[in-house]
Amino acid sequence: MKIAVTGKGGVGKTTLAGTLACILSQTYRVFAIDADPDMNLAGSLGIHTPITPISKMKDLIKDRTGAEPGSSFGEVFKMNPKISDLPESLSINYDEEGRLKLLVMGTVDKGGDGCVCPASVLLKALLRHLILKKDEIILLDMEAGIEHLGRRTAEAVDLMIIVVEPGLKSLETAARIRKLAKDIGVEEVVAVINKVSSGDEEAFVTSKLNEIGLNVLGSIPRDYNVVKADMEGLPLVDYPDSPALKAVEDIAENILSNLP
Repeated sequence: MKIAVTGKGGVGKTTLAGTLACILSQTYRVFAIDADPDMNLAGSLGIHTPITPISKMKDLIKDRTGAEPGSSFGEVFKMNPKISDLPESLSINYDEEGRLKLLVMGTVDKGGDGCVCPASVLLKALLRHLILKKDEIILLDMEAGIEHLGRRTAEAVDLMIIVVEPGLKSLETAARIRKLAKDIGVEEVVAVINKVSSGDEEAFVTSKLNEIGLNVLGSIPRDYNVVKADMEGLPLVDYPDSPALKAVEDIAENILSNLP
């Protein structure tokens, strides 16, 4: 099962992705992939040791592509590097059993690098391998755009979850993401409403999402435990009395019951 979580910045998608990863790993082997340039998925899992993102591993990039990161335009490098061993060798174990593993992808952020460079080629090849070849549950914490996903890769994503909070800006972002996802072949695109304070808010957002063709997988109440977990640097699953945690558990159950 391959699940991508996306949404406007600040809506809580990383908290949802991290909490879903923890819940699903109680039953399945899970790879949690931080594919957001604003890399916070480790923190949502309670991991605070320094992590070098794969995009910054210059020796690895050179070894696998044959070129230095930031190479000058026109330099030859491998467009299909060997990456099958990297998910296991570069991942961080969340638990002793290794049921949940974290990979931090990073991003190519140097303006002169452009889109087709050794680092970006390696990241895209690794993401494609994870989605197309790995048997575990793959849970991607993505940026609001879905440029990480090429057409063939996107077609293999079983479910894309757009996290939405009450507000028109978040709904407008959701509409754009839904259109992009459909354009590149993601068949199942749904929404999760986060930070819900009242039934009226939930009803309003649900009606707006239905208007743009998005069904609601579940809703998460506004919950101080989420703020507390963030301040204390702990995963939400460490707060068993959290209403938000219960809501995410229900969402996980909905995912498992509605997908083959």
